[in-house]
Amino acid sequence: MELFITTTGLIRALYDEAIPVHALGTVQITRASHVEPDADGNWWADLSPQAGPVLGPFPQRSDALRAERDWLTENVLCPSQNLSLERPDLPL
Repeated sequence: MELFITTTGLIRALYDEAIPVHALGTVQITRASHVEPDADGNWWADLSPQAGPVLGPFPQRSDALRAERDWLTENVLCPSQNLSLERPDLPL
């Protein structure tokens, strides 16, 4: 689990049960995306809650989850590329 900490002390991450996140302070958990199958059994990662694309189709759910995680890390969490880390009003 990667934690991204801003200069103001805000911690952002993709939810994972690897650490007890409540130990870090007040927690706000918000859905960042949706990974769902279609009628043909393909998997899609819908990143529209973050103004992102719909990725897919993927033959396996794990592939869609990996693509989802990679996109969110690169486009939402990564402090070197995203100024929204200082904007707690943006959902994640």
